[in-house]
Amino acid sequence: MPEPDHNQQDKTYAEGMRVRREVLSDAHVERAEAKKDSFTEDFQELITRYAWGSIWNRPGLPRTTRSAITLTAMIAGGYWEELEMHIRAALRNGMASDEIKEVFLQAAIYCSVPAANVAFGIGQRVIAEELPNG
Repeated sequence: MPEPDHNQQDKTYAEGMRVRREVLSDAHVERAEAKKDSFTEDFQELITRYAWGSIWNRPGLPRTTRSAITLTAMIAGGYWEELEMHIRAALRNGMASDEIKEVFLQAAIYCSVPAANVAFGIGQRVIAEELPNG
């Protein structure tokens, strides 16, 4: 079995950290890094390397599309804290509030009206915080 390429692993992790900071914000990543301990550090490395370094960094979809997919997945799974974080990320990635609304309307049909109702409540609050004039 060939040895793992540690240079590539380090590069993927570094790219993952860069993308994670761009999408979620430096402040979010700093909070997550400050909270990690021996129990959570392997998980933090896993999401940085694979979610952010391998998947979010792929060239096949624009970040706005990745955000739309992620918002839908958070609604479908009922991951409300993650939904809040990814609404902020979607705005940072260039999605307009009207596009987020359309994602939530689509989710109402395919994920459930009650789930979309919760998402609209979270979205309304987050958008008002992030875009107070818009």
